[in-house]
Amino acid sequence: MRLIRIMTTFIGLIALWAVIAKINDLPKFILPSPQDVLISFSERYDILFQHSLTTALEIGLGLFFGIIGGIISALLISMYQPVRQWVMPLLIASQALPVFAIAPLLVLWFDYGITSKVVMATLIIYFPVTVGFSDGLNRTPTAWRDMAAVIQAGSTSRISNQIRQYRYIRIPFALPSLASGIRVATAVAPIGAVVGEWVGSSSGLGYLMLHANGRMQTDLMFAALLILTLMAVSLYYLMDFCLRKAINWQTDQNLM
Repeated sequence: MRLIRIMTTFIGLIALWAVIAKINDLPKFILPSPQDVLISFSERYDILFQHSLTTALEIGLGLFFGIIGGIISALLISMYQPVRQWVMPLLIASQALPVFAIAPLLVLWFDYGITSKVVMATLIIYFPVTVGFSDGLNRTPTAWRDMAAVIQAGSTSRISNQIRQYRYIRIPFALPSLASGIRVATAVAPIGAVVGEWVGSSSGLGYLMLHANGRMQTDLMFAALLILTLMAVSLYYLMDFCLRKAINWQTDQNLM
């Protein structure tokens, strides 16, 4: 049913686009019709595929590093109050900076290759994962923590008890919050890669859209944009499917 809803929505948007282009009779360089975009896709599929691979790699690496970094940071923030006091203001400040303000610096520091785009995607993904997971860890019911403290009283060391408490109580309880953070991160993951490609790159869908727009090849730009949209939607639902399978006792929290 979900696939049917997605396909119905997609077809409806394409039909609305075709009607608007037909009724207004706009020039091709302003609003190409779906047929023009399809022709451009069939003629330039090799170029589109090549640039799609670059963007997909940037998004995938950004997700990997952002999620891993977010999980580790959330654990440190939750376990150690000094880390929370110093790191949280920095996290909030990092989100107050516009993406376009950071991108030129990253390109300057990490060159025009893939590294700067991966770093940009990682920074955008890192925040929702860190905040979501740390919030889940800190919201573990007090009664559960008190019970664990009573059970562990007099056994081994304090650090060992804390590790077991996180392993068996806090982390399982916080997994739905982590899943929510990962879903948000997956939805915004393409932003970092594409913005980095706009600022400075030699490949990728963002690079292709920028140069197609400069050459008034609006049909090619729309083809690249559609591929990016399909890539982002597919990635989100793939991640959502994996998370629902991994945390199958919390399926009622899914919104999509």
